[in-house]
Amino acid sequence: MYVTYYPGAKPVYEREQNIMSKVIQKPEIVCLCGSTRFLNEYAEANRRLTIEGKIVLSIGSQASNLTPEEKTRADKLHLHKIEMANRVHILNVGGYVGQSTQREIAFAIAHEKRFTWSDPTAGAQYLVDNWDALAALMASF
Repeated sequence: MYVTYYPGAKPVYEREQNIMSKVIQKPEIVCLCGSTRFLNEYAEANRRLTIEGKIVLSIGSQASNLTPEEKTRADKLHLHKIEMANRVHILNVGGYVGQSTQREIAFAIAHEKRFTWSDPTAGAQYLVDNWDALAALMASF
């Protein structure tokens, strides 16, 4: 039997950890992706998913408020958020998917993430219409 110790806490035995992990269900982590021009949709999706009991990872700032260097850093950070997530939710308002969001979709697919769309019909059509471009981007990850 293994013992896990956390500084300042009592040792937890493996059997007890297995029991606790079955009792305490971890919430799903969802990363929001989409154009930062849709701030209202980000806020609404964040609110809705939080009420549903999800942990929501979202944008840190509107792209138009960032310098080019800050935008590059924020884009890289967002890819790490996608890696952390169980699912990616694409905010494709009016069917719109910009260049940064396209890269995030390709990254999510390359990392075998589940994803959903705010407009599922337009999302499915987007995948059909842009699969070659997504495949080229996926190869870079």
